[in-house]
Amino acid sequence: MGAPHNKNRYGEVWPKDRITYTLKELILLKDLVVLSGGWAWHFLSPKNHIEYKHAHDHKDMDLFIHPKNVAEVMHIIQQNGFKKVWTRYDRLPSEENFRRYEKTVETETGKEIRITIDFFVSASIPVQKAKGWTVVAPSFLLGLYTNIHSSDKCWAVQAAFKLLMKNINPLDRNELITIPD
Repeated sequence: MGAPHNKNRYGEVWPKDRITYTLKELILLKDLVVLSGGWAWHFLSPKNHIEYKHAHDHKDMDLFIHPKNVAEVMHIIQQNGFKKVWTRYDRLPSEENFRRYEKTVETETGKEIRITIDFFVSASIPVQKAKGWTVVAPSFLLGLYTNIHSSDKCWAVQAAFKLLMKNINPLDRNELITIPD
């Protein structure tokens, strides 16, 4: 579970380069993966929203890959400079077959950004389409905050929980990107 947010930091935004360069990598995998975590909430949110740090997590890409797509995804990410990174989770038993890959890119301004892919293999993830992307279905996605994702204090997660309790699909709802009181 995520640590409580410092409300004094509400309003901080993700650096544009982080979003731009990560999206360049995601586009290469668009038809092969299911987005989870912060990137799922990103595409579930209204278009052209402000990228608030506390709305959804863009530190990494959480991706579910169907077993039939693993070889192609591996080929693409390795061809694009991603390398395996060992974590403390690699030795733990997991139904999702977790792997992490990273690469560092240099932006046009000379700044370096590390792009991280948290890669889970699964054939049975419930999905929804959102702006042309396949994302984990929001009701299932919320359940992943007990074992896979840790940013359960993000506004999108909190808002989606409230919306789903009212049987409202969170897709394109402003609540996902609105600074809470």
